[in-house]
Amino acid sequence: MTDKHIVLAFSGGLDTSFCIPYLRERGWAVHTVFADTGGVDAEERAYIEARAAELGAASHVTVDGGPAIWNGFVKPFVMAGEGYQGQYPLLVSDRYLIVDAALKRAGELGTNAIAHGCTGMGNDQVRFDLAVKAAGDYQIVAPIREIQKQHTQTRAYEQAYLEERGFEVRAKQKSYTINENLLGVTLSGGEIDRWEAPGEGARGWCKPRAQWPAAPLRVTLTFKAGEAVALDGLPMAGAALLARLNGLFAEYGVGRGMYTGDTTIGLKGRIIYEAPGLAALLAAHRALEEAVLTKHQNRFKPEVARKWVELVYEGFYNDPLKADLEAFLASSQRCVNGEVVLETQGGKVDAVAIRSPHLLNAKGATYAQSADWGVEEAEGFIRLFGMSSTLWAEINKR
Repeated sequence: MTDKHIVLAFSGGLDTSFCIPYLRERGWAVHTVFADTGGVDAEERAYIEARAAELGAASHVTVDGGPAIWNGFVKPFVMAGEGYQGQYPLLVSDRYLIVDAALKRAGELGTNAIAHGCTGMGNDQVRFDLAVKAAGDYQIVAPIREIQKQHTQTRAYEQAYLEERGFEVRAKQKSYTINENLLGVTLSGGEIDRWEAPGEGARGWCKPRAQWPAAPLRVTLTFKAGEAVALDGLPMAGAALLARLNGLFAEYGVGRGMYTGDTTIGLKGRIIYEAPGLAALLAAHRALEEAVLTKHQNRFKPEVARKWVELVYEGFYNDPLKADLEAFLASSQRCVNGEVVLETQGGKVDAVAIRSPHLLNAKGATYAQSADWGVEEAEGFIRLFGMSSTLWAEINKR
């Protein structure tokens, strides 16, 4: 029996599957942790547990990460309302919650050794390592980074390594790197990395146009202090609500996109992402927020949101600035209460109706329709409001 125990954040994918025999052959007893953050069904969950046992894990635990990912990421992300580089909805942010689950398991086993399956070319290694370092003095082992010192075609090497030891590799894992969780799906690899048109296999939850239902979909979301708390009048826990939205809006192809990101380590990263539930939440929240916040709040808040998104994207989930920004975001949401009706006919989602006691309606005026002020007041406002530009024009155009 070895006295070297290590906890591996395990997903059942190619990289983490490779890690188990690789670590075992180097004298480690490998204890796997799967943080179920909502991207798998019961069948896949059972496969992951069986896969860990097949590969020789000394123990395996599955942790329900749904509540943690809602409270730790979804709530502040929706309140922020901004994607990375204006579009990517940070679907890999479950990594921080996976680290928390792995650290808890390490504490139970009395070891300070943590392993992950991140490559040396991606952002996840930064997220994992910085989250672990923020928690204390741990030994971090990254097998994929280690083999990249000798092998350039690491995925092919991992496949051969497993197959030589009698372990099968799923066909889909040979083509793409696929990540699924409660937040959505990301796909990379193959033709995606080559900036080519995605193949038929590069699809997750979102149905293609030919399969969209003929009838439009309408749902009503209820918000309290910026947090979605009910769907069609039915109160729901956050993780369950997001899972339901994923199922509903994926049928209509909502939330699918492709983007090339400026990664933390400086490379360009091209991915396909699908986030139907988050797309719906963001659309509803933004519509409500635009109607109840002041002009100055709506103008300033995106600056805070962009910084929050950058911190989370680049691995600084535990930086104190993130907590400071979240305090502002929470304060900005105290009047973001009400209901939003969403509608989709496929491909995109629109907020078509808003109900809130905090709507900033002027009782005696409607934009471009009617006003409770006089013509002289309007002309005087315009004269004063444009004074600086008007003076510049008068003086410099003489």
